[in-house]
Amino acid sequence: MLKAKKIITLIFGIILFIGNAKAQEGELTFGADLMSRYVWRGTQFSTGPVIQPGVEYSKGGFAIGAWGSYSQNGSADGAEADLYMSYTFADDLFTATVTDYFFPTDEIAMNNSYFDFKKASTGHILEGTLAFNGSEGFPISIMAAMNFWGADQDANGDQQYSLYIELGHSFTYKEIGIDVFAGFTPIDADEEKGESGFYGETAGFVNMGFTASKEISITEKFSLPLSASVIANPMAENLFLVLGVSF
Repeated sequence: MLKAKKIITLIFGIILFIGNAKAQEGELTFGADLMSRYVWRGTQFSTGPVIQPGVEYSKGGFAIGAWGSYSQNGSADGAEADLYMSYTFADDLFTATVTDYFFPTDEIAMNNSYFDFKKASTGHILEGTLAFNGSEGFPISIMAAMNFWGADQDANGDQQYSLYIELGHSFTYKEIGIDVFAGFTPIDADEEKGESGFYGETAGFVNMGFTASKEISITEKFSLPLSASVIANPMAENLFLVLGVSF
């Protein structure tokens, strides 16, 4: 009965939000990416192609949206369903975001029930991020993200507060957009307890590389954004090459 009430509350919340958004001026966008595989912050979440749909409503500096990733090999490999809310402020210099991650896979989630919000068994992970988006005088972006509730727990059920920090720089080379990034986790896990953080067992770099992107013209009025990424995880000693197209 309690689960049914949560579902009904969520449905009514969505209906009210859509009605309110319709009554105000804002922008509703949606699309999807087709990726050769899903690699996120240096960790591979799928072994094959995934489709990653997303929808977002934004007004001023506020944005609320949903994003997902689903494998094309007929399994739960790489499955993810996220909700997020963000606010960009100070002349677009900073963005604060809260994300609800949900991974419906036995390997990552503790429980595959979406409406289970008990901390000990939930499959949700709540993350807060604060990003400096860079400026003309300092064209380096800095983002810090911390898991503060949910399935990122140790064997004793204690919250691990896994932290991820990423530096980035974007520029254009011969009409090709280049995004360079370097991400690391600064927190060591407790080796005596045999714990492992969300990003690795020790402090170090977990996500380094670059993404090149360009719009490929199909016709005079239609083009496809294409991207290619080279991603290295020094801590795990892995290297990934990822190709993507956006619709």
